[in-house]
Order: sequence, then structure tokens, then C-alpha cells
Amino acid sequence: MQHDQFEALVKSLCEKSTLPEVLDALKACDDAEVAEAAVSLTGQFNLAEIDGEQRIYHISMEENESGEEEEYAEWIMNVGDDVIKFVAWFFFAMFDMKQKDVYQAAGRTYQQPKRK
Repeated sequence: MQHDQFEALVKSLCEKSTLPEVLDALKACDDAEVAEAAVSLTGQFNLAEIDGEQRIYHISMEENESGEEEEYAEWIMNVGDDVIKFVAWFFFAMFDMKQKDVYQAAGRTYQQPKRK
């Protein structure tokens, strides 16, 4: 995918308002690698209320040190957050792209999450 095509895709994804809308748009992407990566994520997200927030988690199975399959949950974003968080996560998780570069393609400034 050319950089200008990537930029156009990211900007169009950022016009969506929810993670499911973005995931559907990614599945329909002309770039086969992007579409396949999106399809592979189908059904791997869960919603949980924690500390009064509706959090969206990516759920995957990974092998632990003992060789047993273990469920792993990664917090992606909260319901109502800007979908750029999911778009940046998607391209980082699936294509090892820096989140900063995805934000830049969207014409936005990436801010490092604050450490607690």
C-alpha cells in the first residue's frame, strides 16, 4: 500500500464513530492484507465495566511458560473514545507500525500515555 493510500484509509477510518464500524471498514478494505488482518480479529473483543468506564478489550489466547493456553486481555480503548486509538492499535498489532505514524497519517498529534 502506498503512503497516500494508507493516509486516505486512516482518515476515512477516523470518520467512523465506533470500533465495530472501523473493523467492518477494515474488512472491506481493497488491500487484501489489511482486510485479512481485520477478519482475523472478528469476535476477539469484549466489553467490561471497570472503575465506572466501559472498556473495550482485545482477547487472545497465548501459550504460557508451562505450554498451556491462557486467555490474554489487552485494553484497547473506552467506549466513546476517539476511534484513532483503535486504528493506531490495529496497525501496530497487525503490521508493527508505530502508533505515532498512524496518528500522523490521520493528521493528528500522538501523545504518549501517562505512566501511573
